Amino acid sequence: MAALTGISLAMLAVAQPAAEAAVTRSEYCSRLGLQLDGAIQAKAEPGANATEIAEATALQDKANRFCAERKQAQGIRTYANALKLLGVTPVDLNQ
Repeated sequence: MAALTGISLAMLAVAQPAAEAAVTRSEYCSRLGLQLDGAIQAKAEPGANATEIAEATALQDKANRFCAERKQAQGIRTYANALKLLGVTPVDLNQ
């Protein structure tokens, strides 16, 4: 019985890191939202292109609504488009 318990614990220890590595769409929405916040703040300096910032902010609002309405795939795409508009590469899911 002790051997069976030991094997079960060993298998659980091996399976745990794989479960932690998976990022849900909700978490990815949050990560991209934070990244976009930082990108907008970085671009909002004197002499920055106000049109790009306004468009990125509008896309951010749209992405926030998508993520809140459980339409994370659309929200993720919208965040990515806003980041690309500002010249920023979206974060990678595997990081």
